[in-house]
Amino acid sequence: MDETSARPSWRERDHPRYKWVALSNTTLGLTMATINSSIVLISLPAIFRGIDLDPLNPANVSYLLWMLLGFLLITAALVVTFGRLGDLQGRVRIYNMGFLVFALSSIALSLVPWNGSAGALWLIGFRAVQAVGAAMIMANATAILTDAFPVNQRGMALGVNQVAAIAGSFLGLVIGGVLSEWHWRAVFWVSVPFGVIGAIWSYASLHEVGVRHKGKLDVPGNLTFALGLTMLLTGVTYGLQPYGGSAMGWGNPWVYGSLIAGVGLLVLFVVVEQRVDDPMFHMSLFKIPAFALGNLAGLLGSISRGGLQLILIIWLQGIWLPRRGYSYESTPLWASIFLVPLTIGFLVAGPVSGWLSDRYGTRRFTVLGAVISAVSFLGLVVLPVDFAYVVFAFLIFMNGVGSGMFSSPNASVVMNSVPAAQRGAASGMRMTFFNAGSAVSIGAFFSLMVVGLAHSLPATLATGLIAQKVPSDVAHQLASLPPVGILFAAFLGINPIASLLEPTGLLNVLPPENIATLTGNQFFPTLISSPFQSGLALVFGIAAAMMFIAAVASWFASSPIANVSQVESGDRLGEEPKDYVRVENPDAELT
Repeated sequence: MDETSARPSWRERDHPRYKWVALSNTTLGLTMATINSSIVLISLPAIFRGIDLDPLNPANVSYLLWMLLGFLLITAALVVTFGRLGDLQGRVRIYNMGFLVFALSSIALSLVPWNGSAGALWLIGFRAVQAVGAAMIMANATAILTDAFPVNQRGMALGVNQVAAIAGSFLGLVIGGVLSEWHWRAVFWVSVPFGVIGAIWSYASLHEVGVRHKGKLDVPGNLTFALGLTMLLTGVTYGLQPYGGSAMGWGNPWVYGSLIAGVGLLVLFVVVEQRVDDPMFHMSLFKIPAFALGNLAGLLGSISRGGLQLILIIWLQGIWLPRRGYSYESTPLWASIFLVPLTIGFLVAGPVSGWLSDRYGTRRFTVLGAVISAVSFLGLVVLPVDFAYVVFAFLIFMNGVGSGMFSSPNASVVMNSVPAAQRGAASGMRMTFFNAGSAVSIGAFFSLMVVGLAHSLPATLATGLIAQKVPSDVAHQLASLPPVGILFAAFLGINPIASLLEPTGLLNVLPPENIATLTGNQFFPTLISSPFQSGLALVFGIAAAMMFIAAVASWFASSPIANVSQVESGDRLGEEPKDYVRVENPDAELT
């Protein structure tokens, strides 16, 4: 046989090039998917102006919420299903299909033909399709890497991949802020070349090298899980809208009905999975302490991180930047720029911790990273609302460092704890916690801010308006409006006071000096600072507590007795593991 023909193809797992091809392609896929999960967060003002839709009109609030949370909801609901399909049909096959769906939907988003509500529905619909493609990518990228890399290099590979996934959510803020200043369609254009090139590349380069499980699709399990999580997150989404005379929608029968139905369907999912012959997800994996505790820590990290992004954007755009003379229209761009230290901290710490955890074990990095994040949250609690930027930049940089140190080894702990035949479903479950945590955090933390403002903002706002010669009855009427509208205005780079006063006609009759004060950059930020500070303390205090709990969970997840995995020799041969066995843990020296 010719020597060249005998040489293994680079597409085969044991060829030294293949694992790097898999790493580079899946890193591109995850980065692209997670950039699109957050790019709209900072670009919504430009998008709504571009399609000529008033985001503060009560009839349009649902469009805003679905544009903001729909992508996260759909990816969270579908990643386990697509992970299981990857186990059955081939992880590379489902991953490649995801790239193709993502590319085609990105093209459709960039070509939205209408304005107004029709344009909003077009964007929401194709963002949903894009989320389906992203779910296919997210569910299988980690499993493809775990198949391609040996155990002693998985921490580094999963670290790079995990860093790409989370860094994408940070980079989306910067990219969205910059592109939306140029043209709102550019927010969607940017995904097209990466989606098309990535799809062609993945089809040409990736190859099935992992274990394919022989079985059939668990239809009852997939339906109960997807419907249950969808109803749960839909309830959270509509809980943000005012209902009746309440500032929020948590008293709406449809909201708590969705929450109860969602929880009930997820309980039914657990029951179904324990009774079907070939379950979508083996619930017994949660009996592996490393898997259960690692996912708990990852969920808490995702919740705290998602809430951080939202609150920092409102803080910068609604208070800090206007008080320094930035126009409300320009605050989305500058907010993304001033948040760069957060991204830098994550990008610095993430890859390094993944590489070091391969050599020294995961425990010290997951625990220390979670603690650093928690301490940085406590620093933000005591930081004045009108802060010195150097201190703020240091705190968010350290938060990024802590998140980066934690995320990479946490992914390694979870994925190394499961048998090869379950990696697709396990990867999907991990990404479900990642995406569901982000969606829940936006709903929960935004609600906490609204509740905090509802107690003190009405009286403060009424007093401030009356002092600027706004009639008392009008001032009290405006002050009684749900504070969610004011927060949305700040979040969207809109002057809230000008938006409130314009329908009353008072901007045409009040003295010019009072109009200048009311619509200027100092009145609203000064007015809201004190009520906002109490909300910040509550939100960041809860985030700090979550990260301390994540540190404890990570300590026990990385203990030797918590780690159960498949036989490595069977894993390397791509064979179906016969049983779980205990394997040597690099963290053993720490106990």
